[in-house]
Amino acid sequence: MAKQRIAIVVTSHGKLGDTGDDTGFHYEEMTTPYYEFLDDGCEVTLGSIQGGEPPADPSSLPDDEEKRPASVRRFLKDPKAVKALQHTVPVAELKAKDFDAVYLPGGHGCMWDMPDNDALSRLISEVYEKGGVVGAVCHGPAGLLGARLSDGTPFVKDRLINSFTDEEEKKAGKDKAVPFLLETQLRGLGARFDGGKPFERHVCREGRVVTGQNPASAEGVGHGILMALHALRQQAAE
Repeated sequence: MAKQRIAIVVTSHGKLGDTGDDTGFHYEEMTTPYYEFLDDGCEVTLGSIQGGEPPADPSSLPDDEEKRPASVRRFLKDPKAVKALQHTVPVAELKAKDFDAVYLPGGHGCMWDMPDNDALSRLISEVYEKGGVVGAVCHGPAGLLGARLSDGTPFVKDRLINSFTDEEEKKAGKDKAVPFLLETQLRGLGARFDGGKPFERHVCREGRVVTGQNPASAEGVGHGILMALHALRQQAAE
């Protein structure tokens, strides 16, 4: 049986607005699902908005190795994984026909280069409309904002969606640095937003769309994507 193929697309944006602080993708939100997918037998392609080596949010990579999540430590000791991260595929070169699922890890960088990226929006809507799975966590759902179905409907409209909440953004002290509040934008497009308690694991799965709230939710989103893929494979076998 053919391996199920998943594209992980991370942000290429490395600056937190006008603050002068560095940002980028969130390591654990990328690495935990990455290994969930690989360990389940999936084929994983690492992409980014611009391609090449994307910037990482420094706060997601503590200097003290012991404070790093297990999946991050595993990734950084995995030469094949590190090489894939250094040479991510530009999102414009990722074709929906090649993937069964697309997953967007978070990191504040997503808020700048994902919402209006036509190639990403097209990849999301085409993977979904051909019967695939779409997942995102934390600030990753910013990448869903620009996606439209073929009839022009916003991808998130009337859909159960979760992301980093406005309350969390304020508690994190980044609400004035980001270009918009993600929960507010999702609600504005008609999403049925379902937020959980601040900084606690919260995952929403509705059919072939899986979204999570924060780093604590990354494992759950990865698991939800796999469950959705397994369900599709089971349907195809019946």
